[in-house]
Amino acid sequence: MEEKELIEKIKEVIELPLLRKNIEIVDLEWRRERRGWTLRIFIDKPTGISVEDCAKVSSLVGKLLDEHDFIHHSYTLEVSSPGIERPLTKREHFERFAGEKVRITLKNPVEGRKNFTGILLGVEEKNLVIIEVEGKVWRFGLEEIKKARLQPEIKF
Repeated sequence: MEEKELIEKIKEVIELPLLRKNIEIVDLEWRRERRGWTLRIFIDKPTGISVEDCAKVSSLVGKLLDEHDFIHHSYTLEVSSPGIERPLTKREHFERFAGEKVRITLKNPVEGRKNFTGILLGVEEKNLVIIEVEGKVWRFGLEEIKKARLQPEIKF
């Protein structure tokens, strides 16, 4: 099974049981690392994620994946909150975090660049709209975005 296909199968198995508990899958990673395969699941809920939430989700996901038994080698399961540099992976995320500072990485360069940082203005039809500090407004098709993360300002 290819990586993308495996990730979709994992989402298919765990997404609804988590949604029933008011927990959203923010992102999911499947990768080979030095110590072996790792499945990372980043979760969130309206009131925020606690360590206890992560432990409960880890237990539930472990049971669900064992039940369905389609991952045929050992792996490490990690469950955590998305953190302050939260990934934005769905249209709803871009709508919800309008007004926040973001860093966008595109699949293909636009005017010689793949990386853009600015204030997320929102989504217009199928385009993400950001404005850079210099005032330049950019529109990127949602399908062109490789990675997007919040970039919170740290204030002292």
